[in-house]
Amino acid sequence: MTMDAEEAGAILAEVDSIVAKVRQSRVYRFAGALLVLWGAIVVAADLIGFVWPRWSAWTWAAANALGAAASFAMLRAGPDAPRRTPWRFLAAFSVFVAFGLLWSVGFGRFGPRELDAFWPTLFLFGYALAGLWFGAAFAALGLGLSALVLAGYLWSGEAFNLWLAAVNGGGFILCGLWMRRA
Repeated sequence: MTMDAEEAGAILAEVDSIVAKVRQSRVYRFAGALLVLWGAIVVAADLIGFVWPRWSAWTWAAANALGAAASFAMLRAGPDAPRRTPWRFLAAFSVFVAFGLLWSVGFGRFGPRELDAFWPTLFLFGYALAGLWFGAAFAALGLGLSALVLAGYLWSGEAFNLWLAAVNGGGFILCGLWMRRA
């Protein structure tokens, strides 16, 4: 059996399409696991902040340290771990946090409610940007949850931390479970 160049090109294009779908599926599955992890951490930290507001700053410092360490461990244990060290992830995370600290504590002098709105929307902006490289689900997650965080900031009153636990943390968990199915 012989095939001409056009048939061979069509078969190679189909193979490339399948490879791209598998690659995106792997990215979505790993990102889904990270989203579930961070969603659980965010829910716990927001609930602690609601019940014990005086401990909110320490709670978030511990939650972020736990989440960063767990994310790093997951990156190191992933299927590509022997071939990569997640230095770019660590550098990007460090730059992102430094930028947030610069604006929220240094220049912005935000109050507690503003901080509670700023940090989720900053990281959700990162997800929206990731959508440019990894697929529309990331952009939809970032933009949709940001809109819900802002709605809660404007209209939830004293229940803002509960709103954040449900919308931000719960949204991460639901989106993570959905992405793991991709």
